[in-house]
Amino acid sequence: MKQEQLRTPDGAQITVRSWDPAGQPHGSVVIGGAMGVRQDYYAPFAGWLAAQGWRVTTFDYRGHGLSLPEGQAMRDVDADLFDWARDYEAVIDHAHAALPQAPLHLIGHSLGAQLPGLLRNQHKVAGLLSVAAGSGYWRENAPRLKRTIWYFWWVLVPLATRLCGYFPGKRLKKVGDLPKGVILQWRRWCLDPRYSVGAEGEQVRRQYASARFPLLALSITDDELMTLRGTHSLVGLYENAQHEVVRLAPADVQQRRLGHFGAFRASQQAALWPRMLQWLHTLSPATA
Repeated sequence: MKQEQLRTPDGAQITVRSWDPAGQPHGSVVIGGAMGVRQDYYAPFAGWLAAQGWRVTTFDYRGHGLSLPEGQAMRDVDADLFDWARDYEAVIDHAHAALPQAPLHLIGHSLGAQLPGLLRNQHKVAGLLSVAAGSGYWRENAPRLKRTIWYFWWVLVPLATRLCGYFPGKRLKKVGDLPKGVILQWRRWCLDPRYSVGAEGEQVRRQYASARFPLLALSITDDELMTLRGTHSLVGLYENAQHEVVRLAPADVQQRRLGHFGAFRASQQAALWPRMLQWLHTLSPATA
């Protein structure tokens, strides 16, 4: 594993990790993380995937995880979700430059499958494997979450963010620490029935509509955050992309529970990860 600092075109510094396979790579994979989840979480899966012949890249969005500069307070981070999409673009450019003739795929976990609709270098993406991702619109949240999410968006987020200058999710045991611009923009998205497209308007709708890469969306039956309806809503934003939604139950991979975060845990190496590898090859048949 190699760790390096990557400078984005607008001057942000983000920390990137890459894993190279032993032989000739099938192609590149960039893993886009979920909201508030550090790239460390994906390291076991990234290492395993590299052992299967793929060059894998992970990263932290600016102002978060390893991409929060030492000594900088999160309250001083000026970033929103558009900036995080720029970080995603920079990592894709970096990974593509390392293997310019090979296909490059995205594995997007939750937010990591939402932001590709905002990319300006979508032409470099050969396919998107979406894992546990959906629209964050609150009415499409899982039932248990929906009972508390109104308080979260209308009380906890505005109050805590105003008091701290950022969202102190780690202390509150909610999502994780997030820059002010990120959490407040995400709030607007989650309160709009059309999510990012509804909150941001026609230009963003056109960006999602411009995506032509194939999309395979994995919807998990016991996801405590996302619903099948929400997954279909997100996929619908990529209106011109060839797509498929696959429903997965824990019993399908001999597990009692998967949930929103389970797919990338090392315990899934024997049963689920080979299936994810197969789905990855499905997006790029030439590599099979």
